[in-house]
Amino acid sequence: MPWARHVSTCAASCFPSFWIRLGNLEIALLVDLLEPVSVQEPIYIAGLARSGSTVLLETVASLPGVASHRYRDFPYVFTPYWWNGFLDRAPRKPAVARPRVHADGLVVSSESPEALEEPLWMAFFPGAHDSNSSQVLDAETEHPAFASFYRNHLRKVLLVRSGDRYACKGNYHVSRLEYLLKLFPDARFLIPIRRPREHVASLMKQHALFTAGETRHPRALAQMRACGHFEFGLDRRVINFGDCDAVTAVERLWNDGEEARGWARYWSQVYGFLLERLAANAALRRAVFVVRFEDLCENSEEMIRQVADHCLLPTNKSMRKVLAARLHAPTYYRPRFTAAEEAAIDEETSAVANAFYRQEFAARKAA
Repeated sequence: MPWARHVSTCAASCFPSFWIRLGNLEIALLVDLLEPVSVQEPIYIAGLARSGSTVLLETVASLPGVASHRYRDFPYVFTPYWWNGFLDRAPRKPAVARPRVHADGLVVSSESPEALEEPLWMAFFPGAHDSNSSQVLDAETEHPAFASFYRNHLRKVLLVRSGDRYACKGNYHVSRLEYLLKLFPDARFLIPIRRPREHVASLMKQHALFTAGETRHPRALAQMRACGHFEFGLDRRVINFGDCDAVTAVERLWNDGEEARGWARYWSQVYGFLLERLAANAALRRAVFVVRFEDLCENSEEMIRQVADHCLLPTNKSMRKVLAARLHAPTYYRPRFTAAEEAAIDEETSAVANAFYRQEFAARKAA
């Protein structure tokens, strides 16, 4: 990352109270433009990293009327209207698509949709990534200042993008679904999930890649922290779903070099928590559509139709065909586990995986 970019990243991620005030000032000065803009049926994509959430976001964001954050919105995420206005007026080169740093075959440009909400959540919830305490936000959570700021922020994104439906990818939203449903009772949720062996292999690959990259380029670690991405690398953190002992157990496995078992246990914690909340909350069940990565790759057109139907987004056959052409199973790597590692993954994940891969999830249509 160039030095100037690093400075701007640090500047935008420091002093959260300043950026909240600046974001509120932008809201106040845009009151007339924002008055007709409302947040209707926002779409949230939330699952463990490497579950297919990025291709889901790209698919949803490609549909007419859908607005999302883009790479160009970083680092000044709190003031999207002013920052995008500046970018639109400043001389710049055309957006060029380049491979993601994830080395996963996806290419992105400054105009590509991206997960950029997390700095907002970190500013209002300082413990958002503290693994020593519960990070669950549920229907009992109260934070009027955040709720007001957040709703208006989404309205600004809709205004900037001339959209009428907001879409967001946020891996950490797996612990906030019920709070988001409280804020937006008409929200639609997409939960991507992937078979554990392939998922764990992808998680391990990314962690090794990011660890090596951040070791060579310390500024990359600063940017990851500023973005609120703690899934991989030197500052990898476990989401605490209310069980500190479970967090400690995963961290201990990783520290002891048992990467495969550690990731598998974490996989079960994430999707086990989701399974528990879906069972307990009927409103959440109606709002959620579970998207199995394998189905998305193997039966793309039909899955895109079901995703669009659940999100109440219009599509047609030709549109779905174009979008489906982008989707395919990964070909750039193959899982290479020992027999012991495969057994460990199966042992840790089988109960939760069997629940999510039952026929009832495969056949589920939008409510």
